[in-house]
Amino acid sequence: MISPYIDNTRSSPKVLVENKITFAGPESELSIYDTYEQAERVQLKSDQLLFCAMVTGKKVMHSDEAHFNSEFLPHESFVMAPDSKVEIDFPTAQLIQPTTCLAIEISTERIKQVADSLNENCPIDQEFGHWHYNHQLVHTHHNSQTQGLLNRIVQIYGENHQDRSAMISLAVSELTIRLLRHQTRDFMLSFCQQQPDNNGLTAVVSYIKQDLGKNLELDLLARMACMGRTKFFNEFRTHFGCSPMAFQQQLRLKQAAQYIKQGKQITQTCYELGFNNASHFSRCFKQFYGLTPREFKLRNLIN
Repeated sequence: MISPYIDNTRSSPKVLVENKITFAGPESELSIYDTYEQAERVQLKSDQLLFCAMVTGKKVMHSDEAHFNSEFLPHESFVMAPDSKVEIDFPTAQLIQPTTCLAIEISTERIKQVADSLNENCPIDQEFGHWHYNHQLVHTHHNSQTQGLLNRIVQIYGENHQDRSAMISLAVSELTIRLLRHQTRDFMLSFCQQQPDNNGLTAVVSYIKQDLGKNLELDLLARMACMGRTKFFNEFRTHFGCSPMAFQQQLRLKQAAQYIKQGKQITQTCYELGFNNASHFSRCFKQFYGLTPREFKLRNLIN
């Protein structure tokens, strides 16, 4: 959890809305925001990319530029493009229970460096373009790996370690890679949906998405992609950042969240999406979303 590390940085607040503590790093900056009273339409803008993560409470984010209005809750990430602006409501903030968010500002030069490194070391097929940052708002749940990375980042920024700068640089690069992979994967998924017969990988993705409840056979997928087993596995990991089985699991969990939001029974969701038992489904869901299916359902009923 991020909260214990943040607790160690807190002092008496100077303001009640968006009280800010900032830590500088190489080509980056970490800020921790606490809001202690309800407020509406508080403006936020940065000339660099801003990676935000909710820690406690709830915000409602508004962007006229992107026609965006959405709640922002713990275990979620909200990424603002450079020079974009949002307005924020704080509907639940209290003096004894503040709304807390951390924001990591990353320079455009660092983002370009990371994208160039990805293009050099693990290029993707020309049909999918190349690694680059797409200047748009991103709002998503972050998985347990991203959550763990954010924990480390907060801890590293607050330390007086002799290698602090180097460790911050590595951690921010990892965070940037995760953002680039998220954006590029979304583009590739959209491409696969529009042109499922374009190449072997698009055919495989289309096949996986057709029925998320089916069991996958690696040999069948490799034949479908017209590749040998090893080449197919490596190509899939290069483009989607995981194995085909892990990719299917992620799609299952995202679909499960949608079903639960729509009011479908948790047990029905579990078996419909190919999980063998409810306990295994609950463990996977919590690892991915930071909440059990029942907690997720309750939160969405409340909100």
